[in-house]
Amino acid sequence: MNDKKDRARERTKEIAAEFSKSGDATGWFEALYKEAQGNNESIPWADLEPNRFLRAWAEKANLRGNGRKALVVGCGLGDDAKFLYDLGFDVTAFDISPTAIEWAKKLHADTNIKFETADLFHPFRGWLGAFDFVLEVYTIQPLPLETREKVIDAIAAFAAPESELVVVTRGREDDEEPLELPWALSRKDLARFEMNGLEQTGFEIMPGDEDTPADRFVVQYKKTK
Repeated sequence: MNDKKDRARERTKEIAAEFSKSGDATGWFEALYKEAQGNNESIPWADLEPNRFLRAWAEKANLRGNGRKALVVGCGLGDDAKFLYDLGFDVTAFDISPTAIEWAKKLHADTNIKFETADLFHPFRGWLGAFDFVLEVYTIQPLPLETREKVIDAIAAFAAPESELVVVTRGREDDEEPLELPWALSRKDLARFEMNGLEQTGFEIMPGDEDTPADRFVVQYKKTK
């Protein structure tokens, strides 16, 4: 495993713990991006390329945008947003960190992606039920376990009727306790999406590439009501 990545992960956990002690569950994202000072190697998930599990699933599914409106939740530096853009989606992407959004705008200045600073729990009103394709990659798992249902409800609310929603996350068994950040999701956790009117239409398990591999779940839903 890359030593720089290991150090970045440890520093991320330190910053998250500091903010958690003060009761701020999301402020650490902005702190992390600001501390990075433009060095993406300081951000554990910022590889400047699409998430490889998303890409593998999309290639297998022959995903095409065809002008559909897509929303990327917690977009970070915008690599997954750019991936969807290149597939022909009309992409909106948001993150709670203003620094991340400004960075993403610079990286993808040659696109028409609409990057916005926004809070998942207080989104722009016009976004609710407005998107044909909603993508969530690794944004549920770093948030506190006690907010998990609220987070999933908020993400599901962006999906328009007959839309698709795709989740990429670290996975765990239902009876397995999540021990540290990032808090992996179980099938039981993910069932919350179905309580929001989404039908699960695909579920793939992909092995991770860590020294001790952590499985990734790539889960596909369709909005049925």
